Amino acid sequence: MATDTFTNSGVTRRGILKAFAATTLVAAPTYSKAAGFLRGSGDIRRIRMYSGRTGEHLDMIYWIDGKYIKDAIKEVTYFMRDWREGTTRKMDVRNFDILAAAHNLMDVNEPYLLLSGYRSPKTNAMLRRRSRGVAKNSLHMSGKAADTRLKSRSVNQVYRAAMACGGGGVGKYSKSNFVHMDCGQVRTWGR
Repeated sequence: MATDTFTNSGVTRRGILKAFAATTLVAAPTYSKAAGFLRGSGDIRRIRMYSGRTGEHLDMIYWIDGKYIKDAIKEVTYFMRDWREGTTRKMDVRNFDILAAAHNLMDVNEPYLLLSGYRSPKTNAMLRRRSRGVAKNSLHMSGKAADTRLKSRSVNQVYRAAMACGGGGVGKYSKSNFVHMDCGQVRTWGR
């Protein structure tokens, strides 16, 4: 039964119904689909993450009543900094919306574990030398991507929720136990 399959993926029927309750999706730019999943959620957008690298936690409302909150965006941007270099870059708020929409679809309270947000070119080059899975022109370097995981959901469950948002690229890294989400072109990859 389709409902059971979807529920087993970590995307609950209740979560889908909540997401669609006050949402009309239009065949416009794909990003509108991710933002559409956030409509009807009390006119707020919230992002919850923690970093195992820095020990920092973030639980931030970054959008209220149709407006991004400037100071909240700065805090999320700092949280998602390149911790190796201590550098920041303005993060694309569309990626926050994709992360928040996927989180809402999974109907969880657990924060994401942020593995990688912004990456400096130097950090990206170092990671490329260590792994063939790191793109030369990674969207991490332009503040448009995040690699995350949830303890309570499988990689496949997070991947399916992010794909349902249709807001950008979604990569599944099962062996490394994380999902890449970005606000670039809509595409999927991984095993």
